[in-house]
Amino acid sequence: MSGPPGATGPPGDWEKVYATSDVATLPWYNPELDSDIEQALKTHRLKGGRILDLGTGPATQAMNLAKRGFDVLATDISSSAIKKAKAAAKAAGLSIEFRVDNVLQSKLGPNLVDAIIDRGVFHVLPKDKRPIYVQTVHRVLRPNGWLFLKCFSIKEPGTWGPFRIAPSELRGYFREAFEILSIDEVVFQGNVAPPPKALFATFRRRDASPKPRPQKRARKRSTRS
Repeated sequence: MSGPPGATGPPGDWEKVYATSDVATLPWYNPELDSDIEQALKTHRLKGGRILDLGTGPATQAMNLAKRGFDVLATDISSSAIKKAKAAAKAAGLSIEFRVDNVLQSKLGPNLVDAIIDRGVFHVLPKDKRPIYVQTVHRVLRPNGWLFLKCFSIKEPGTWGPFRIAPSELRGYFREAFEILSIDEVVFQGNVAPPPKALFATFRRRDASPKPRPQKRARKRSTRS
């Protein structure tokens, strides 16, 4: 799969991207609050709670949420992204808590936030890492907390950028740990024209912790002759 450096690579790739790039030129850059996120917040009447911007990158989403009165925690795997995000928030006069954190090895505590927005993290993870993501976001959310997730759709042609994901795949990963409220076909706003086809999913945390998927037992070979 080809695309922007770091799209599906190791953590170090993301550091290189943010250390060497003008964030406003990145494919996923959007200075406004993502319209699907904004509509979801209005639909579910979420105001002023504690919210996590997962994979904050340029921090445009975090800053727009802070402007709307949310108590924002913003994380990213890249220390350069966080450094630039802090400077942008300070220049805008916004109070946001920033942390360097890897969702696959997260140091975030349990029951930390009322909602999580993910605009592009889940879809860069390989399949074998996605169950770890589900466990992490479930742990970090408070009971009945919200997860708003945006990812590339399987309907997006080509191989550029992140992995393409089908609605059935999302349901499979999240159905045990989350109530699946909706999965809508949308587009991914940014610097790419035309905007890529995407999915926007609204999940709500179930009380029970996600259970590891059972391993298939190998069939014993018969010793009978």
